[in-house]
Amino acid sequence: MKITFLGTGTSQGVPVIACNCQACLSKDPKDKRLRTSLLISNRNTSIVIDTGPDFRQQMLRENVQRLDAVLFTHEHRDHIAGLDDIRAFNFVHRKAMDVYAEERVVSALKYEYPYIFAEKKYPGIPKIKVHQIEKEGFTVGDFFIKPIRVMHYNLPVLGFRIGDFAYITDANFIAEEEKEKLFGVKYFIINALRKEKHVSHFSLNEAVNLIREISPRTAFLTHISHQIGLHENLQKELPPFIKVGYDGLSFEID
Repeated sequence: MKITFLGTGTSQGVPVIACNCQACLSKDPKDKRLRTSLLISNRNTSIVIDTGPDFRQQMLRENVQRLDAVLFTHEHRDHIAGLDDIRAFNFVHRKAMDVYAEERVVSALKYEYPYIFAEKKYPGIPKIKVHQIEKEGFTVGDFFIKPIRVMHYNLPVLGFRIGDFAYITDANFIAEEEKEKLFGVKYFIINALRKEKHVSHFSLNEAVNLIREISPRTAFLTHISHQIGLHENLQKELPPFIKVGYDGLSFEID
């Protein structure tokens, strides 16, 4: 199984156009972060978690030729705003895209994309087949996916575990019974917005403390704002088993 970071950034903070911080002015490509999204693939199955505003650019950059399904963590626009561009895969695969989401998220998609769900559909619109995410877990191709409930301030969000790998974005609290689902993972991706405490995201210290509690072999940070500083400097502050994610980073899991 191959994990690829499509994007590791966020819309949080000062708009880049008005920002003169080190990260925004950096020449290091690892500091150029598109909105957070993840590609999980093997020889037979390819899925994306969230389709943010940069979805099309990310698919082109990674030369993704096949996509079997999209999983949504929650309904905020920086995680759903690229759904319209799924139509390219409709054309290539000649079928509707399987989309997995909670009922509340599906309602948000219907509001944001009424033409996708219209009874009389306009030619060429994106075609999707919606599946309600089952609490006990669900299968997409070769992958059995176990949902993990986390909280993004007051908003319930889903993380996902596939075998020895787990992914959580946009969270600042995980109940103990849900945390139990994370123990035993070897690879763990978790959001770390900035160094200062935030109302709806884990701070850097909070993310590091959670990683130490879960104790994976390797952990990666994602959903990083420019406020956290330069990739190179941040990596030096972390223990060797915690990596700062960056767009395009990929790794293999046995």
